[in-house]
Amino acid sequence: MAHDGTRRADPLSGLGNVLFHPADSGGGGKAVHQSFAVRYASARPVLSGLIGAGIQASRTPAMHEREGAEQGLRYIYKLIDLDALGLGPECLPELVTAAQRMGYSGLNITYPCKQAILPLLDDLTADARALGAVNTVVFQDGRSVGHNTDWWGFAESFRHDLSDVARECVVQFGAGGAGAAVAHALLTLGTGRIDIADTDQGRADRLAEELCRRFGPGRAAAVADLPQAVADADGIVNTTPVGMAKHPGMVLPAELLRAGLWVADIVYFPLETELLRNARALGCRTMGGGGMAVFQAVGAFRLFTGMEPDPERMRRHFQSM
Repeated sequence: MAHDGTRRADPLSGLGNVLFHPADSGGGGKAVHQSFAVRYASARPVLSGLIGAGIQASRTPAMHEREGAEQGLRYIYKLIDLDALGLGPECLPELVTAAQRMGYSGLNITYPCKQAILPLLDDLTADARALGAVNTVVFQDGRSVGHNTDWWGFAESFRHDLSDVARECVVQFGAGGAGAAVAHALLTLGTGRIDIADTDQGRADRLAEELCRRFGPGRAAAVADLPQAVADADGIVNTTPVGMAKHPGMVLPAELLRAGLWVADIVYFPLETELLRNARALGCRTMGGGGMAVFQAVGAFRLFTGMEPDPERMRRHFQSM
């Protein structure tokens, strides 16, 4: 049943109308289409989804479904948009229970639910427990296990796009679930110190303390003087929703940017945020959120299906959308 009491159709019915396969676009004719339909009908089904707010522009469903088709799976990936459903994070327990009962292999979790989901799960991986945030939930044998593929996704994207930049000191905006993952990735990659700015000073303090506990004294601190912190930094990273289509703007005054900074933003819809646009205009090295989106999806696909995805193929598909 749906949350409004109406009966919900079989989530795996009618998928032939929505799943893209390369053979369909090549003009191979009716025989090719029928051949694919036969293979598709006998393929292993996988059902997963994304819970978050304001996620209608997400490219994650297309990435998962396309890679699933390439791997011979009958894969459907649903968007569970709190905004579109008129729901708040307080409905998360009901949504997770419903997904588990409906046979989902797992869920991706995004803003504003990455920390709220923690007490709802049966277990956490070591990474998810250390970070205090979950972006991937796997349902198996009646249990729900929380994982974090965000930190690895950011690290892989950073290695690809900004591996040679100086990172003695980095200012990070945001101390939420995504911020915890990105800070972990930056320190794992050898950043000397992270200065954390957040609208909730207490949250910034807590994340800095936790990072120092894991990585050593002096490796992180909450920002006390933002202009000075940015002036002293090699680069800045935005891990907040600011810059998304529904949260326009920038996390810092534009006049604090300078040509010598590198600038990263984990927002990927839109791919060019106001922050990145202003930074590029000054000649800054930049990294958008697309790479992190792809690589965290690579990790989630692996967990949901038990199969090894092709990261470069998923990256090419993301860039073609």
